[in-house]
Amino acid sequence: MADVATVTTTAGPFTAITDADGAVLASGWTADTEYLRGLVRPALRPETLRVRAELGAVTAAVTAYHAGDLTAIDPIPVRQRSGEFLTHAWDVLRKIPAGEPVTYTEFAALAGNPAATRAAANACARNAAALFVPCHRVVRIGGALGGFRWGLDVKRWLLAHEG
Repeated sequence: MADVATVTTTAGPFTAITDADGAVLASGWTADTEYLRGLVRPALRPETLRVRAELGAVTAAVTAYHAGDLTAIDPIPVRQRSGEFLTHAWDVLRKIPAGEPVTYTEFAALAGNPAATRAAANACARNAAALFVPCHRVVRIGGALGGFRWGLDVKRWLLAHEG
């Protein structure tokens, strides 16, 4: 069993799913808990979700981030599993500072493989823990937004909020 809560934010409803240890398994700008549960890798996917009004430190961090404390999300633990490159790439994403977006090419280089631009983009696309693993901080060359599971309006808002 895992816990789930949805809070209202400036960018829309934000839902997070956490495991028994309080680590984020999945999160994003949606109120659809089943969609979000489906993003969790099968090995970690909870069979049931317990709806809560809030998730303690996770909810506090989401609220603080949206209110302007851009580092509030940094200490929140995240639990995602995949292959070695994706897991490493997600760790690298957590180190990209707010307000300093990088291109997919730069992200690939930061992840240790400058030629792996498509793999870097795939790491963003497969990230289940949006905000806490800030894939929104990766953009195309020239500053175009690229894709974002939660919509380009949300990505645009996040980048402006952090800028």
